[in-house]
Amino acid sequence: MTLTLAATLPAREFDVALDVAEGRTLALLGPNGAGKSTALGLVAGTLRPHHGEIVLDGRTLVRADGGRTRTWVPPHARRVALLAQEPLLFPHLSVRQNVAFGPRSQGVRRRTADAAADRRLEQVGLAHLASRPPSTLSGGQAQRVALARALAAEPRLLLLDEPMAALDVDVTPELRQNLRHLLAAQTAIITTHDVLDALLLADEVAVVEGGRVVERGPTAQVLSRPRSAFAARVAGLNLLAGAWTGDGVRTPAGDVVHGRTPTAGLAVGEPTTAVFRPAAVAVYLDEQHGSPRNAFRATVRSLEPRGDLVRVRTDRLAADITPQSAAELSLVPGARVWLSVKAAEVDVYPTGGRVPSDEFRPEAGSAR
Repeated sequence: MTLTLAATLPAREFDVALDVAEGRTLALLGPNGAGKSTALGLVAGTLRPHHGEIVLDGRTLVRADGGRTRTWVPPHARRVALLAQEPLLFPHLSVRQNVAFGPRSQGVRRRTADAAADRRLEQVGLAHLASRPPSTLSGGQAQRVALARALAAEPRLLLLDEPMAALDVDVTPELRQNLRHLLAAQTAIITTHDVLDALLLADEVAVVEGGRVVERGPTAQVLSRPRSAFAARVAGLNLLAGAWTGDGVRTPAGDVVHGRTPTAGLAVGEPTTAVFRPAAVAVYLDEQHGSPRNAFRATVRSLEPRGDLVRVRTDRLAADITPQSAAELSLVPGARVWLSVKAAEVDVYPTGGRVPSDEFRPEAGSAR
């Protein structure tokens, strides 16, 4: 294992044990205040445990016993990089100088550090902004520079604390794609409450609630068969996994799902996932034609009240409709229906093989 953590912090009601293997990405999923950021703070060295031990690559970073610190490696010497929600770029340094800061602080010569910074900026698609001051960057650009800066320090472990939480929804997919490629060769922990971050970026998920790990396993397994209340809630999205055909996602069931694709494009045969909200799914008794749609034949399994809506669960997908519509359609378990969702409501993402070849069918949860 690259990292092992077993620590308690009674003041925060935190008692967690985690491990992350070489080259793997672990997502800490949970509600606000669950203890996700506390775990990162302990590993990064911004917090001290009351009791426990944290070991990275066989080297003990901290050992504490009842509030007394027996071993302590300062944050700058841990080979751990932390990327927070805010970029926190140095305003008096250029983009290149910001990224070169890590190597320079390790004693690397300026020319070598600048070359390393340029390589990292190229990886996040911002080499052309190297000489700019941070004040001229958009929010998404600044966060990508912060990512490049974290990676330029060549950390053994990368910690990402909700890196997309402060970004506009329009720029989030681009940063997700950057992270997906960069994390393939990096050991990392990412905290998030977004199911897409976990699905597209992480090999494994640990669900944290009330300062405890309540569920852990491979990402697709946890999200498709959730055992904890939070995992059940966030698994409310409809996700269909398959391969890109050139104009849609072909699932193992033979359906081709059309939707909005990333600006970077997709290769034919690339593992992909179509994602859409239950509220975007319409339910009909007969197949509909007209505007561009994805249509699925399905059997109703259950109907659940969801505030002002009814969650219709089928053997294929989940749909949220009004009680009036449910009554007009005479929906009952066992009824055969057509489910329809417009292509404009579907987001298509590359999954890098992280999602298994069978369809992802949420069994519990609510629409995000």
